[in-house]
Amino acid sequence: MTLEDLQTLLHKFADLSILVVGDYFLDRYLIIDPDLAEVSLETGLEACQVIQIRNSPGAAGTVTSNLCALGVGRVRALGIIGDDGQGHDLKAGLRATGVDIEDLIEVPDRFTPTYTKPLLQTTGGEMERLDIKNRTPVPSSLETRLINALRKAVPHVQGIIVLDQVQERNCGVITDRVREEIAHLGRTCPQHIFFADSRTHIGEFRDVIVKSNREEAVRASLAHHAGPVDWTLLTTCARTFSKRTGRPVYTTLGPHGILCAEAGDLHHIPGIPVPDPIDITGAGDSVSAGVVSALCAGASFAEAALLGVLVSSITIQQPGTTGTASSDQVLQRFARTYPHGWSDPTA
Repeated sequence: MTLEDLQTLLHKFADLSILVVGDYFLDRYLIIDPDLAEVSLETGLEACQVIQIRNSPGAAGTVTSNLCALGVGRVRALGIIGDDGQGHDLKAGLRATGVDIEDLIEVPDRFTPTYTKPLLQTTGGEMERLDIKNRTPVPSSLETRLINALRKAVPHVQGIIVLDQVQERNCGVITDRVREEIAHLGRTCPQHIFFADSRTHIGEFRDVIVKSNREEAVRASLAHHAGPVDWTLLTTCARTFSKRTGRPVYTTLGPHGILCAEAGDLHHIPGIPVPDPIDITGAGDSVSAGVVSALCAGASFAEAALLGVLVSSITIQQPGTTGTASSDQVLQRFARTYPHGWSDPTA
């Protein structure tokens, strides 16, 4: 791949329509000035003083933000949020990045999941996080609404990214029943790119492309493995995982890049070294956006992994926020990293 090839690929993103279905969180950053701390007269406890509030879409919203930053023509959001203040702020953040929120399901008896992240103004360091999540199962009537919306949306997009963020089974958007429907659509709509990422349940997806980190890949393939993970074990697990899902598997390796297993073949795209400070929050979501956009635009599985590595190498250099990468930034990173072009080292 030359720089011109990459530029041609990125230009195709404007013609794409991609749906992101899953758990949409609000990321709320509270900037704390420790020099203004007060002591509560009533309790004697320290009262931290907030001097700035920043809201941004998180979890599935991090994926949509990265898709929009890369220039994808239409990005659609499908999920379940609450009819509350956090939901209002989340919708505003999605609209501001250019996301179509027509498919979002808003209900009064569910929370809008929220990560509240206090940050020290002096150091940028994160204090103890406050999480709001739904801890009761999604009602079957809501599952039906979501599945019907998913079926209706699929014919109008080229790619579907599934983001399963909530660890508690059936308490997030991607319930067991929704996961079964996604597998059915993956089998019956082979012309579409279905791509899943899950914090806890990645080993349960079938008939879709999946992305995991190395620990998740090993756990999905060898549930009771407790020893070290060397390269031989990792490649074996990637092949096993791909055979089980019936689709390619992308395994993120942190600073060591991405391993892609497809039809028994392996492609390893090395990581791109970047200087400190780095913040890996949302790095996996940026990989998902880069990989799926590239696949929908006609890239090979290895080329799509390269896009994932390029994008994530840029987003981790944005501490204190969930970073994104523009097409121009991707082109600049490619030109500096591969001045003579790139070829698959494992081809």
